[in-house]
Amino acid sequence: MKPQDIVAGKTSLWIFGYGSLVWKPDFKYKRSKVGYIRGYKRRFWHGDNFHRGNDELPGRVVTLIEDDDANTWGVAFEVTGSQVEESLKYLNVREAVRGGYVTKAVDFFPEGQNQAPVQALVYIATADNPLYLGPASPEAIGAQIAVSCGKTGHNLEYLLRLAEFMRRHCPHVDDAHLFSIEGAALALVPYLLAAQ
Repeated sequence: MKPQDIVAGKTSLWIFGYGSLVWKPDFKYKRSKVGYIRGYKRRFWHGDNFHRGNDELPGRVVTLIEDDDANTWGVAFEVTGSQVEESLKYLNVREAVRGGYVTKAVDFFPEGQNQAPVQALVYIATADNPLYLGPASPEAIGAQIAVSCGKTGHNLEYLLRLAEFMRRHCPHVDDAHLFSIEGAALALVPYLLAAQ
């Protein structure tokens, strides 16, 4: 589905972020809300050869995998007026062209009582994407993240900022996948520093 199809005739749009968008949206927005989407789990199964890695040593970033029993927490950003077109142009390059993500419309559930869900646009990397790496052990993913770096920065920064967001804004959520990879990557840092 193309973003234009989702936003046709709308003057505002919600965009759901579950990876680097939670701390670095890099587009103007009216407001943001922490919350979740249903039916997906966040996984470090997507390769990144631009922002957090390169062709020789791709980094690992998150994508969403369908799972009826799962929820993924993140941030939804409401864009209005000219922000809609501006944010979609920016995200098309950041997520679709360079990242290989596709777009879907999902229901976003804001945190808190008496909050009605809103439809949001989300970017998802699928298994048929050439950058898709698929599953691996937390130790293997953590090791790959610990040594990868791209044009936007070190892959470890991406991992640590995402874990920090979850601890700060969603302390009630136990993201075992994320935190096990964080632990595995951090266990390697002393060895990497000693090797320098």
